[in-house]
Amino acid sequence: MIYHQAIVVGGGMAGLRVAIEAGAQVDTALISLVHPVRSHSGAAQGGINASLGNAEGGKDDNWESHAFDTVKGSDYLADQNAAEILTKEAPERIFELEHWGVPFSRTEEGKIAQRPFGGAGFPRTCYAADKTGHVIMHTLFEQAVKRKIKVCPEWMALALVVEDGACRGVIALELITGRVEAFKAEAVILATGGAGRIYGHSTNGMIVTGSGMAIAYQAGMPLKDMEFIQFHPTSLYGTNILVTEGARGEGGYIVNNRGERFMQRYAPQAMELAPRDIVARAIQTEIEEGRGFEDAYVHLDLRHLGRERILERLPGIRDICMDFAGVDPIEKPIPIQPGQHYTMGGIDCNEAGETELRGLFAAGECACVTAHGANRLGGNSLLETVVFGKRAGEKAAQFVRGKEGAQAGDGAVLEALEKVRGKIAGLMEAEGGENHSAIRAQMKEMMTEKVGIFREEKAMTQALGRIKELQERYRRAQLTYKGNKFNLDLARCLELEGMLEVAEVIVSGAIARRESRGSHYRLDYRERDDENWLKHTIARRTPQGPQLSYRDVVITRWKPEARKY
Repeated sequence: MIYHQAIVVGGGMAGLRVAIEAGAQVDTALISLVHPVRSHSGAAQGGINASLGNAEGGKDDNWESHAFDTVKGSDYLADQNAAEILTKEAPERIFELEHWGVPFSRTEEGKIAQRPFGGAGFPRTCYAADKTGHVIMHTLFEQAVKRKIKVCPEWMALALVVEDGACRGVIALELITGRVEAFKAEAVILATGGAGRIYGHSTNGMIVTGSGMAIAYQAGMPLKDMEFIQFHPTSLYGTNILVTEGARGEGGYIVNNRGERFMQRYAPQAMELAPRDIVARAIQTEIEEGRGFEDAYVHLDLRHLGRERILERLPGIRDICMDFAGVDPIEKPIPIQPGQHYTMGGIDCNEAGETELRGLFAAGECACVTAHGANRLGGNSLLETVVFGKRAGEKAAQFVRGKEGAQAGDGAVLEALEKVRGKIAGLMEAEGGENHSAIRAQMKEMMTEKVGIFREEKAMTQALGRIKELQERYRRAQLTYKGNKFNLDLARCLELEGMLEVAEVIVSGAIARRESRGSHYRLDYRERDDENWLKHTIARRTPQGPQLSYRDVVITRWKPEARKY
């Protein structure tokens, strides 16, 4: 058994920011499925939002404008107190990152450069070319090393330890050895990212499986607003690697097979810089109505930006396009299609990261504060990790100090450890069962086809029934490899159980919400219905499946109105 006062699960931007904050005050360790700098936060490209007013045309920007854009972009489902915190604290967090060493791109005067992003009234997205997540990740890891925070890479969290209404720790698998161990703690902070790999066409890394959401849900914690899944408008056709919104922020055009900039029909003022849900639906509509290429994609055209600007502002995108599509965007348009990108919902928590379970906190994409509501604006996700990561780390440290050094008993921790070890032993011994890889592939295909950009009740009801069937098959899952060291067959099998449960929550919430709002667009209920559905979905685990209830949206200053761009 390993003991630390605080355990952070997840080594991305949220987890590192939590660990930096908590580690300054209490004994803190971080466990991560991969080495922290390999976390999916590093794939973020376009930038991080703050109302600095550095860009031409952005001098009058302020946190209130940022907050309003966030609330409007959320289709008025964001809790407005959370959106205000996010946007008020943004400049301070950006300057902190700058002082820690993030190499932001600069204006001619030497200020942090800012570019336009979708749904924003001003150019407020701070960036480092098109590698913003990568450089912030490395800077935060440097700060964690500087502070001597204990990092345990290549550990997979499998279960939370719960006793007497409190979280006592986490059970994890060390991939390199196959050892299953208990991490006892006074506070556990989940920062494990989203659930994108439940879908077939995703910009997310292979590790983004909703694991933190799943173990919290299995421990009795509610998940909130899980039906809201963001589809990024521009992922590279064939691989679904992200093509940053920054490409459109720099002036890129989206065109169909007729050469039309078709966003004129869908968002005549914002055009390519409308919010992501609107642009993704527009692209999918063009493809489905026969105006795409090969009935599968449209073009993102950057050629008019010129070689110099592409090499300065979008060098990573050029590399990706050349390496994975054989296209040089300086010379040819980029083939793009929408791909699953972000999970707006997550573990129900407040603006300090606190959950219903004493000692359990959440931050980043696995959490739902909720500042993003039904649709997240580009540039707000990286911001969320540092704003709410800091707040969750601060609150967790405060919680630990309040316990005055009292340590949890070992009984519940050891019991949970033996339960997980028994489960793994059962998988190792199973013979003649189901292929878990086939179950996963069928889940991903089904979620993409039936619970995607456009939704309707019949298809989603079929999806829910299919998930139940896949869950039943999963109970008979077997492994093809029985070794201990780096048994990824075991790891993939273990995480699939949680993926199926999270998928069930997504579908259940989507069937129940009979309206269209943000990323949740129903062909059978095409209008937003504030009278009946201006509320958050709360899903609790029961033996029969998710039990849904609802909670009012916090409205502080902006009453819902028609969302036009």
